[in-house]
Amino acid sequence: MSDDLRDLYQEVIFDHNRNPRNFGKPEGFNRKAEGFNPLCGDRLTVYMQVDEDGVIRDVHFDGKGCAISTASASLMTETLRGKTVAEAEALFKGFHDLIMDESGAGAPDLGKLRVLEGVKAYPSRVKCATLAWHTVHAALDEQDEPVTTE
Repeated sequence: MSDDLRDLYQEVIFDHNRNPRNFGKPEGFNRKAEGFNPLCGDRLTVYMQVDEDGVIRDVHFDGKGCAISTASASLMTETLRGKTVAEAEALFKGFHDLIMDESGAGAPDLGKLRVLEGVKAYPSRVKCATLAWHTVHAALDEQDEPVTTE
């Protein structure tokens, strides 16, 4: 990873950890899921409002986690608002492929989520970056059981 990319990665993680966007339990959600990373203790809940047309009108998260987990959840909520469920699922797959260093052929434009690609330099932290995404996937599927990264 270049020094510029490493600096940007650290800056974005720092910013979104200290000032997470869409943090807290909102009113009027109709989808919810809980996620847990047993390796580092990250716990979060994702709250979503999905309308009758399958558009994500609102998405928030709360919980306690490491800087990477919090920053990833914050960036994710900013990205998913206004997307359809199908677009959100495509972003989930694209982000997962990016972080897991898979081909990602046909992946959607990940925009500012690409900065989290830097987490690949720290393999033990990949699960921290993907926890929020697995949790939102569970919320979209309306799963009742908490998801884990294990």
